[in-house]
Amino acid sequence: MVRAAERLHLTQPGLTRRVQSLETTLGAELLDRQSKPLKPTATGNEVYALARTVLGAVDDLLSVASADSEPVGELRIGMPPFLADLALEKPVDHLRSAFPRLTLRVTAGWSPGLVQSVERAALDASVVLMPSNFVPPDTVRATALAFQPTVIVAPRSLGLPDTPVTLADLAKHAWVLNQNGCGMRSALSRALEMAGLPFNVAVEAFGSELQLSLVARGLGIGVATPDVLERSAHRDAIQVIDAVDFRTGVDVWFVHGSLPGRLIRPIELLRCSLTAVLAESGLATYGDNGASKKL
Repeated sequence: MVRAAERLHLTQPGLTRRVQSLETTLGAELLDRQSKPLKPTATGNEVYALARTVLGAVDDLLSVASADSEPVGELRIGMPPFLADLALEKPVDHLRSAFPRLTLRVTAGWSPGLVQSVERAALDASVVLMPSNFVPPDTVRATALAFQPTVIVAPRSLGLPDTPVTLADLAKHAWVLNQNGCGMRSALSRALEMAGLPFNVAVEAFGSELQLSLVARGLGIGVATPDVLERSAHRDAIQVIDAVDFRTGVDVWFVHGSLPGRLIRPIELLRCSLTAVLAESGLATYGDNGASKKL
């Protein structure tokens, strides 16, 4: 009790009165005063553990608005499945190393829905794949990180010419694509719609390798990224199609809403780490001069 009083800059009788007051409030003895030396009762041990949790939560609450405090709590990140496979491993390692008390919650989803989740504050930040005409909502801060090229693929058995084709030529065929909401599908759908051309989806399938297997078997034409096609077991049965009037590819955007102070440093580390990983993957990154829209 004497040493505790010294640490709290109190007198020993003053500290004793505080303990007695707490015992009265809780209706239980916290210290076994018959033991030598003094020790806590079973209730006292339980109260001590609960009090540490309460005081820790108070510290976390007071640190929410401070950018200098150690980040705690959750960081909720959204990412399309394709990018999660490509670019998430190293950023997660960096975040866990720099901010060990921060819990990461990663949600996979299609890009338009992820942007809406950031707007609703259901996610703190998200990486999304969007067509070139994407305009970020005014309610979020968005930074273009990189350009992800894509290619149109067809089965070699279809016998399409190696010469460039037009969107009108492509519209004659059915497509094998992700479900509605995928950024690459949205870019293709918008281009066909603006050209007044039909858009016939034969198969909706999740996963790039599954889609490429379906294309290789002649179920339709599709869209893939060059690196995924290069790694695919079906690449020899697939032909890359050059469309002269369709800019294939999507932009990689990093979006987040208004942030509490505790998340400012983690979000900046995440953005920088993602940019580095995308550059290492061979994507054309926009860097500090890239397009951005801020609050």
